[in-house]
Amino acid sequence: MGSSFIPELTDTENEVIRLLVEVGLKMNEARILVVFFRGAELTSREIERIADLRQPEVSVAITGLTKRKWVIVASLITANKGRPVKVFSLAEPVDAILDELRDGICEGHDQQMIMLSRIREIIRK
Repeated sequence: MGSSFIPELTDTENEVIRLLVEVGLKMNEARILVVFFRGAELTSREIERIADLRQPEVSVAITGLTKRKWVIVASLITANKGRPVKVFSLAEPVDAILDELRDGICEGHDQQMIMLSRIREIIRK
């Protein structure tokens, strides 16, 4: 946190983002999640710079990720007057997040298979 050099997303990270979107994550949530896969605690401003997103986009995506309980928020009290700075980090290990995504895909697939079976039953009547 607080580094003057903030690297851009790499080609590999962009590929991971693309894959996360294909499995059902929203684009901005995927971008931010991949930034957190680096293992850092970051402020909203740092996330904006690395993920190349605007503040409102970061805010909406962070809200979605915290609802899934994948990201936690902590307040960092500074010596300056004013609001505390919010610091964000992963709440779950990367593998746990990927397992949750996998389970959601499997569950969705099972539901689709049930619907197809029901369609067959209806058509055969």
